[in-house]
Amino acid sequence: MNILLDTCTFLWIVSGSADLSDAARRFFTDPVNNVYLSAASAWEIIVKHRLGKLPLPEPPHEFIKKWRTRHDIDSLPLDEAAVLQLSRLPEYHKDPFDRILICQAIAGSMIILTPDTRITRYPVRTEW
Repeated sequence: MNILLDTCTFLWIVSGSADLSDAARRFFTDPVNNVYLSAASAWEIIVKHRLGKLPLPEPPHEFIKKWRTRHDIDSLPLDEAAVLQLSRLPEYHKDPFDRILICQAIAGSMIILTPDTRITRYPVRTEW
């Protein structure tokens, strides 16, 4: 299966946070799953860091790549097929970063690992 990490899920994985559910941890560590971090999540991390809302131990461009590599998480670029899904999404959720993740998951038939129950209203599989 192809697993797309919500931004908070990525941050909880790399920090070893207890906020990560047991089910999410199983999906993430299952060797049959391909795990991805969206370029949109990298963008979100950088934006929040610059706004002072997300302290990091190192610059975001170093932090993201280092921890993605250490946890064997692939980068998922944002492509046109995913972006075009946006015009089909209802307005259940206003967060632009989450909406892009939803679009990428739909376009790529991926499961989103997220605790965000608002995302479950969309036609995308989530696990937590």
